[in-house]
Amino acid sequence: MIQVLLSATTAMAQAAEGAAAKSPSLVEILPMPLGFLVIMYFMIIRPQQKKAKEQADLLNNLKAGDEVVTSGGIIGKVRSVAESFVTLEVANNTAIKVMKNNVSALTKAPVAAIKQTAKA
Repeated sequence: MIQVLLSATTAMAQAAEGAAAKSPSLVEILPMPLGFLVIMYFMIIRPQQKKAKEQADLLNNLKAGDEVVTSGGIIGKVRSVAESFVTLEVANNTAIKVMKNNVSALTKAPVAAIKQTAKA
């Protein structure tokens, strides 16, 4: 029984030795991981960077009179903008103060932006 196991392991070692003689080169190995990195960049990283830039532009360009939606779903008209807070008018004579980072979108495009795109 032991002799059968020894001969089997010897045969496996010889087969592995023959297979190990040709290892793939760096040129054969490198394209696959690089391809995955390129795909990951264009499908995940780049869209997130673009969205973050658009959000930063939105927050920097907020002004009184803009109608916005917060991340909590509250819709209101911007009454005033401070460095890190925005005061929203949500009903007649009712205003709330929210953090500027919680403003997620404008409810309608500003009129100036519509006029500029119409001219182009």
